[in-house]
Amino acid sequence: MKAVIMAGGKGSRISSLNMNRPKPMIEINGKPVLEHQIECLKRQGISDIWITVGYLSSYIIEYFGDGSGLSPATSQPFGVNIRYYKEVTPLGNAGALVHLKDQLNDDFLLINGDVLFDIDIQRFIGFHQNSNGLATLFTHPNDHPFDSSLLITSDNGEVNEWLGKEDSRTKYYQNLVNAGIHILSPKILKDIKTQGKLDLDSDILKPLAGTGQLFAYRSPEYVKDMGTPERFEEVCKDLSLGVVQARNLSKPQKAIFLDRDGTLNLFVGFLKEEDQLKLLPGVAEAIRTINRSGYLAIVITNQPVIARGEVTFEKLKRINQRLETLLGEEGAYIDALYYCPHHPDKGFEGEIKELKIICNCRKPKPGMIIEAAKDYNIDLSKSWMVGDSEVDVMAGKASGTHTALLSNKLVSFGQEVTNSNLLEFTKENIQFFEV
Repeated sequence: MKAVIMAGGKGSRISSLNMNRPKPMIEINGKPVLEHQIECLKRQGISDIWITVGYLSSYIIEYFGDGSGLSPATSQPFGVNIRYYKEVTPLGNAGALVHLKDQLNDDFLLINGDVLFDIDIQRFIGFHQNSNGLATLFTHPNDHPFDSSLLITSDNGEVNEWLGKEDSRTKYYQNLVNAGIHILSPKILKDIKTQGKLDLDSDILKPLAGTGQLFAYRSPEYVKDMGTPERFEEVCKDLSLGVVQARNLSKPQKAIFLDRDGTLNLFVGFLKEEDQLKLLPGVAEAIRTINRSGYLAIVITNQPVIARGEVTFEKLKRINQRLETLLGEEGAYIDALYYCPHHPDKGFEGEIKELKIICNCRKPKPGMIIEAAKDYNIDLSKSWMVGDSEVDVMAGKASGTHTALLSNKLVSFGQEVTNSNLLEFTKENIQFFEV
């Protein structure tokens, strides 16, 4: 698979750091961000690279050449084949693709030139191929969804809506954003007639939302733009601490598995309405701690209200979107959420009979944890299950995680630690930047 890196931008938001060089050439820990990108591609067998250049293009071309030389930063061979498309006039962040369409005969990676990343590219490619769409976006939650463009997806990752920053949005929303790495079919380019400026999002990708041809690949791996001085400092720190490398899903991950009701939000019995979900004190701060720690934050929740016929799947989705929205408003996010819709007891009015089964996912059984471990390559022996009930502890023990009970009572279900709330648990058991 070929890769196209869009490196023609000027980088006005980070102009105080660019020192008369194009934004992709700003150094992060001694190497340009563009070199970090090329190294990640090369490690995973992608060596045929196009770079679209514009502003101060000679800086990039002289540094990398055709990819056969040595890195000025490391004195090691680049070991790739690089070709360039030079914009004579600015073409936006996608206009150059039209001029490259005769060179792109197969699906290709398209990468923003200002993002630092370390991802399992083959896993991403596998998802794209299985989806059989025209385009797949690498997506993740972030800590500022309220001012980001958002994607609303179905359970299989199909993008149903693309909500730009300027678009009106529902009261509660899914925290899922495009991270700046894409896989595109060359078919997308065939019908584009313009030879001028094009915006990748608004002109090419957003129109595909709701057509069944655009998919979102959700991953907790590290992809972050360094477009502002603040974000630049953050990615430099993350790279130095090993956070960037550790999040690659080819490496075993660690997770904090979290019960929902009574752990993250106030327990109200069977929660059936969005506005019943209210975050417990300190939960957002606790989740922020997990987000920065090297652990994944994954919600594991029994939702028998589905089998009971009291809440639809669509209603549960909106309830969980409220959870994501409230956390996002306070700079926190969950990496994934798994729920069990089943219930074993039959014979009640209004029940969904096909969901009234004995399953392997309903806690205290460990099915949801095992599924998440498979999806995200999680080392369960280094992970935690945290909840407020016996079934949470039992599910953790059955799956091989460490266990924590949140309770103010002196009660033991065999848990390893007991804390009064989630924030106390994170302060006592989770170390910042532990990777």
